[in-house]
Amino acid sequence: MAKNIAAFFDIDGTIYRDGLIIEVFKKMVTHEIISESRWTDEVKPAFMAWVNRQGDYEIYLDKVVNEFKEATKGLSSEHINFIAKKVIEQKGDRVYQFTRNAIQRHRRSGHKIIAISGSPDCLVDLMAAKYKFDDWRGTIYHTDENGYYNGKITPMWDSKSKQKALKSLAEEYDLDLAECYSYGDTNGDFTMFKLTGHPTAVNPTKELLTNILNDNEIKNKINIVVERKDVVYNLDIKNLNFK
Repeated sequence: MAKNIAAFFDIDGTIYRDGLIIEVFKKMVTHEIISESRWTDEVKPAFMAWVNRQGDYEIYLDKVVNEFKEATKGLSSEHINFIAKKVIEQKGDRVYQFTRNAIQRHRRSGHKIIAISGSPDCLVDLMAAKYKFDDWRGTIYHTDENGYYNGKITPMWDSKSKQKALKSLAEEYDLDLAECYSYGDTNGDFTMFKLTGHPTAVNPTKELLTNILNDNEIKNKINIVVERKDVVYNLDIKNLNFK
């Protein structure tokens, strides 16, 4: 009997056109759940460096993740779940047309559609439900017995964690990884590309592109897509030059 086929999607920067955790962080400030200084003093400098193309996106995102972890410690998960729901209601449609169309195409083909994302589990759960994913894995923000965040997390943004999750899902759903698809944008998605037969880098970071070009196995099978405004570009990796 033939095994199943799945399409694995990162969310932030791959489906969603920014970082969902960033949207939650901003709402936590506007709702006065956390101090505005956490944004202005800790996150905004990295954000402005990225916006002005003087800094690295992943450095900015790491800063947001670290501040979010510290800011949520001791807070009720009910508050964060409420904000997460509002973020998805208000921002959940801000997705790339390429990956939105890819989700629909895989669904029509009868493939499993699975999210593996570094965003907080409450956000990934809601986003996966909105786009009718079959399953998902996200960063777990642990709570105590009363439902308050205790500062402990189980990450899902790094390459090692995503590799472990993908292998577990492959076993659970009896997947033929050589026939599976993967979509991502940062180096955390690199092992998904290694393990699946049909990887696609969507608006990849410089670090990811560099690692792709230095890995012949991935280079010979990957698609590279860049979406700008309402145009989707498919890049020829053999003639790819970037700075």
